[in-house]
Amino acid sequence: MLSGWSSNSNYTLLGRLRSIAQTISYEVCIILIIIIFLLLIFNLNLIKFFKYQFYLRFIFLNFIISIIVLIIFLAETNRSPFDFSEGESELVSGFNIEYRRGGFALIFLAEYSRILFISILFGLMFLGNRLIYFTLFLKVSLIVLLFIWVRGRYPRFRYDKLIRLTWKFYLLISLNFLIFYFNIMIYLF
Repeated sequence: MLSGWSSNSNYTLLGRLRSIAQTISYEVCIILIIIIFLLLIFNLNLIKFFKYQFYLRFIFLNFIISIIVLIIFLAETNRSPFDFSEGESELVSGFNIEYRRGGFALIFLAEYSRILFISILFGLMFLGNRLIYFTLFLKVSLIVLLFIWVRGRYPRFRYDKLIRLTWKFYLLISLNFLIFYFNIMIYLF
């Protein structure tokens, strides 16, 4: 927020405020989902995700949660349906105006490397692979292709609908699943 304020531009400040509100709203849901995985496998080590997904993938066990996490990851990367911090129509495209040449290239590379990292993380968390297998590369490629397809396919949401979706829909689903898995763990142990 300080970078938006220090640029002395109202549009940059508005973009930063939108970005912070979007990040906070999605971070609450993703923290609840991480707590769900902590209850399921008692560890957040990615190697344990491989061990517990040997027979049944988490995408089949938690299909609704996996779809929510995929949408949250899509929003965290600020891709096209969720690019409120740099909306071209009302905010003059954010960093495209402020930076040129090297700075723009670094921001552009960081955006796509973030997409690759999140695709690998989703593949490891829900699709159950080992790092040395070729299937991880195929699954990550399909997730990246899904990110690119969503950018070209869907228009941008309105900002108020996105925040309402997060706080009234995703948060309730995440809390319900957390209570459900917590009760299962209490009865099992």
